[in-house]
Amino acid sequence: MDWGMENRLAQLIGADGRCLWLPVDHGYFQGPVTNLENVGTTIDPLLPYADAIFVTRGILRTSVRPRNSKPIILRVSGATSVVGKDLANEAITTCMEEAVRLNASAVGISVFVGSDYEHDSLLNLARLVDEGERYGMPVMAVTAVGRELKKRDARYLALASRISAELGARVVKTYYCDEFEKVTRGCPVPIVIAGGPKVATELEVLQFVHDGIRRGAIGVNLGRNIWQNKHPVPMIRAIRSIIHDAASPEEAQAIYDSAISGA
Repeated sequence: MDWGMENRLAQLIGADGRCLWLPVDHGYFQGPVTNLENVGTTIDPLLPYADAIFVTRGILRTSVRPRNSKPIILRVSGATSVVGKDLANEAITTCMEEAVRLNASAVGISVFVGSDYEHDSLLNLARLVDEGERYGMPVMAVTAVGRELKKRDARYLALASRISAELGARVVKTYYCDEFEKVTRGCPVPIVIAGGPKVATELEVLQFVHDGIRRGAIGVNLGRNIWQNKHPVPMIRAIRSIIHDAASPEEAQAIYDSAISGA
């Protein structure tokens, strides 16, 4: 592996082989979602506990202080919205030179396997990988499902993750599901778990994070289940304890509860 590529991956993934990445890129297709109306205010107290943030160039420039020391994963696909006809009709919106100029440690792009735009999104990934290899920039493929939540099963996610790796993605972001080990076992590059919709209880999040790590993921890329929580800092601390300290869900829940009671 080229030195630049290896160095950038080392910035994102800890010496323990684990990672906690914080995505705040949701506005690129959803607009000002709850608690991301002012991104800078939301992420400032969370950054000490994140290993990297996943963000668009516009929010990076306007809402992340340049003195921030956290690595940047730059969202480079988009051009669709929740009010449009099809979320899968994405294109590359940010060039690789821009990613280098913004000192990104990786770039991220969505792929929509099984959609009407499967071919286009996979070609977008392949072209981005070509550019990434030229510049020593890792590419993270995000196995997006658009509005079709029924696609979140092991067979589909294993297919989408493997195809992403075959096309050259260095990391794959995908959803946790039943039989998740089938997804990780069939993917030759590291997998991080996407959060998806906010769930009802903290323990549910902590359980799927713990189970996902146990079943082969190297970490998480969780947003709404952290910054839409009533107590986001205790939540990210609890998740971090699972990822980097091998805490059980119950131990992580105790960390969350203790942080709240001590607030």
